Amino acid sequence: MENAEINVTGTLMWYYYICHRQVWLMARHIIPEKDHEKLELGRFLQETAYPRDRKEVTVGHLKFDLIRKKDGQIVVGEVKKSSTYEKSATMQLALYLYELKELGIKAQGELLFPEEKKRIKVVLTSDLEKKIEKAKKEILRIAYLESPPQPEKGKYCRNCAYGDFCWA
Repeated sequence: MENAEINVTGTLMWYYYICHRQVWLMARHIIPEKDHEKLELGRFLQETAYPRDRKEVTVGHLKFDLIRKKDGQIVVGEVKKSSTYEKSATMQLALYLYELKELGIKAQGELLFPEEKKRIKVVLTSDLEKKIEKAKKEILRIAYLESPPQPEKGKYCRNCAYGDFCWA
């Protein structure tokens, strides 16, 4: 994997705050169980919630769930099934805002939890930028390891689509 360039995507940032082994697997394009019910529900919500907004916007190596303009400001939205993973979702969205800033585009973020009818604003602060920079370095370190980190039983393992890669 030495010669392959890995870009830190929103998905890698998301997994970094959940499981480092998932970061390694996803960075190597090892796809989780496609028919996993939690993933299917997430895809369904992403496609059907907020029908008036522009969906699946790609900027370079990043994919935003939706984008809209509100009061003259660009707002990037990230749709999630549940606020259970709020920290990882916040960092994923912060990565998008960080990368847009690097391109000279000022934007705000909004985490959207349609099943909970909940919205959380995300603003890129200098503290959040430092966390993103540190996490990006750590994600790349993990991604370039020769073998995956050892599995560690955690609170998210029970519903994980990668379960077979750890516990089979």
